[in-house]
Amino acid sequence: MKYLKQYRIPFSSLTEGKHDFEFEIDDKFFDCYAHSLVKNGKLKALVQLQKQETMLIVTFNIEGTIMLTCDVCLNEFDSPLQFTERLIVKFVNEEWDNDTEEVLVLPKTDYELDIAGLLYEYINVRVPYYAKCSEQGINLTCDAEMLSKINNSSQQEDESSGEEEKIDPRWAALKNIKNN
Repeated sequence: MKYLKQYRIPFSSLTEGKHDFEFEIDDKFFDCYAHSLVKNGKLKALVQLQKQETMLIVTFNIEGTIMLTCDVCLNEFDSPLQFTERLIVKFVNEEWDNDTEEVLVLPKTDYELDIAGLLYEYINVRVPYYAKCSEQGINLTCDAEMLSKINNSSQQEDESSGEEEKIDPRWAALKNIKNN
């Protein structure tokens, strides 16, 4: 996990005010997470950190592409990704159990903010449930050869299921009950 050390922001030495940081997110980043939905991608994270006396306001602007696999034709394609997230980091003296999605609580003794986990989470949440070349890709359509193979196999399954109905006439009587 030495690679992820570059995604730490040492905020204790910063003056109050806004500070900008830039991070590159590539395949090595995703390799650090074994169960990542994204395996390949090239993104840039522009992070603006606004330091105040008792808290930090962190804004993430992430832009780039991630590699997805089409759920229809199994073709891999680049999908554009662009979004903004905001996080508030609050400093406290004692233990705090009321974390929310937008507020992160750190002890006052911490001196750096590790954003690798946040970047990983923000990107993986944006992966669509159903990836399709024509919907998430840029000027792409599904692979025609693969679609024809899928259609041929589904027609063969329909034909084989039709033969099974002809073999056993008891099923025809049961289907009539279902239609009533």
